[in-house]
Amino acid sequence: MRPTASSLARHGVLAAAAITATVAPLASSCAASLARVDLYDRTQQQTLDVHRHRGRQYVVGQPGNEYAIRVRNTTGGRVLAVVSVDGVNVVTGETAAPDQSGYVIEPGGYVNIQGWRKDLERTAAFYFSDPGDAYASRTGRPDDLGVIGVALFRERQDRWLYGQERESVASPAPRAESSENRAKAGRDSDAAEATAGLPSLGTGHGRREHSPAQRVEFERASTRPDQRIVLRYDRRENLMAMGVLPKPEYRWREPNPFPGALGFVPDP
Repeated sequence: MRPTASSLARHGVLAAAAITATVAPLASSCAASLARVDLYDRTQQQTLDVHRHRGRQYVVGQPGNEYAIRVRNTTGGRVLAVVSVDGVNVVTGETAAPDQSGYVIEPGGYVNIQGWRKDLERTAAFYFSDPGDAYASRTGRPDDLGVIGVALFRERQDRWLYGQERESVASPAPRAESSENRAKAGRDSDAAEATAGLPSLGTGHGRREHSPAQRVEFERASTRPDQRIVLRYDRRENLMAMGVLPKPEYRWREPNPFPGALGFVPDP
């Protein structure tokens, strides 16, 4: 286990935080060209399997269990990972957008994000919660529960010039005019899928934990993410109702009115 570097690039300002986190070995994940992203159930101490359905990726969340988001840099350069949970930036608490703060990960390194960042020393643990207890719901933003997003940026390679670091300001990433409509269409599509009638899951704002961080500099190679990775999570029953997971098979048998051998009534 080793510390992992992380960074905050807030609204175009070259400010960043490096997180020193406890990291367990990574198992199966959703592979990507810039990074691998896993959800690790800290209560059950296991990496959650990814299930693919209709072009989306899902994991099963157990209500009440704490979890962590693990991002491994699979490239030979530093990358910036802007991470959102339920539509909220996990570092700043803002309604998430790709041009916000995130974690800078060293080449071949990884970061273990265990909660909402409170300051450079502490986080509040992620846990699978009922919708009403989710941090996004409690802060008036309940529309995007059950989704985790990671926007990945490469670093500019010409940040050193004549042996000195160039001063630069990263411009905020432009947002497409139709982004709100696409988001609404995605929510409408989700709502159209059958559910088991149980409440969906969100992510709560849990216990405070020691998670030291430091600020580092990072200049994005582009104002637009080089890659986005999306994981959706919900209860097992809801994912079965949606067809993401197979439903258990029940073998029906004809009731037999005389299933036992002939004899007399014994004492109870």
